[in-house]
Amino acid sequence: MNAAAETMPTQGRGKKRRAARARTDELPVRIGGMEYARTASTPSRLLGFDQSLIWVCVALLAWGFIMVYSASIALPDNPRFARYAPGHFAVRHAVWICLSFVAALLAFQIRMDWWEKSAPWLFVVSLALLIAVLIPHVGSVVNGARRWISFGPMSFQPSELAKIAVLMYAADYMVRKMDVKERFFRAVLPMGVAVAVVGLLLLAQPDMGAFMVIAVIAMGILFLGGVNARMFFLIAAVLVVAFGTIIWASPWRRERIFAYLDPWSEEHALGKGYQLSHALIAIGRGEVFGVGLGGSIEKLHWLPEAHTDFLLAVIGEEFGLIGLVCVIFLFLWLTRRIMYIGRQAIALDRVFSGLVAQGIGLWLGFQAFINIGVNLGALPTKGLTLPFMSYGGSAIMANMVAIAIVLRIDMENRQLMRGGRA
Repeated sequence: MNAAAETMPTQGRGKKRRAARARTDELPVRIGGMEYARTASTPSRLLGFDQSLIWVCVALLAWGFIMVYSASIALPDNPRFARYAPGHFAVRHAVWICLSFVAALLAFQIRMDWWEKSAPWLFVVSLALLIAVLIPHVGSVVNGARRWISFGPMSFQPSELAKIAVLMYAADYMVRKMDVKERFFRAVLPMGVAVAVVGLLLLAQPDMGAFMVIAVIAMGILFLGGVNARMFFLIAAVLVVAFGTIIWASPWRRERIFAYLDPWSEEHALGKGYQLSHALIAIGRGEVFGVGLGGSIEKLHWLPEAHTDFLLAVIGEEFGLIGLVCVIFLFLWLTRRIMYIGRQAIALDRVFSGLVAQGIGLWLGFQAFINIGVNLGALPTKGLTLPFMSYGGSAIMANMVAIAIVLRIDMENRQLMRGGRA
């Protein structure tokens, strides 16, 4: 009896010592109102990287592949595409998705400190490619625009690399200029000149849509980097005036604005308002639940670029309002999650990584917003694809590499929160 009584207190003291040792080993990190600790019972969501982000991207890619096949299967009936098989665009899209996964896996292996050191050189390479695409017999002309460099059967669009390059360069620039960010000429003006050079090269192609995305990325990183509010709004006003001047000085861009304001008029219905009017007809036919997968009529040579810029209109016709809401929700969740990962990085004093992640969130969110707005008739027609979903090889690759960089940032965040080293 006495031996048993002596054993029980000893066991109780052992449990207390183990509990005290476990509390001592914890290294709490509080981020965004949540506390993480380095213990043996670390939640699984802290290990590795954000798997939900991967699954949302896979869902968008898979749905996009199905819709590209649906929207392009009837194209060979058009004499312009008579030499193509019904699955031509779907097969090419699948090949690009596979190549993009390989590129994303390679990008995921690169540490963020390497990206930070290489940001200026990446920017220089992107400038060289933007210049090269304007050289005759180097850049390929499609529909009057010189935006692609051909490599055998594949084509690469340098403006997609320029989005990543400007993003990296802007984040690195803001980290280097943290001490002078209150001074316009030393902090903001050099970055403005760099974006203006990229913009001039893009307008020469012409590709105003890519220039708008790059300008928003640069402006967003300047704002998130802590640039003085008066300087920020001054730059924003200058950009608005610049874009307005570009549109007004170009007759065909000006005509697009007039067609957007009244796409059903006799003057515009068969001209600049043709795409928009048929996109609205497609979405109207879909009503709430859609006409069913493959049942779209507008994709049968009525709606131009149905598998690229206006893929969302086909989604609206075949899946209805429910499908459109699902697409919008997926992009909202994706953007919000990427911005949260960026905030985590900044809270861990990884400013460059945080600005890069938030810049990617702005990029994907803004481009999706523009494409959705154009398809719904809320914005003037602009040649921007829907990220992850529209047909376009280099665009898909750039999107996948961007997500891989975000996942790398998230993984390094989690390593730091577990007490390790990024």
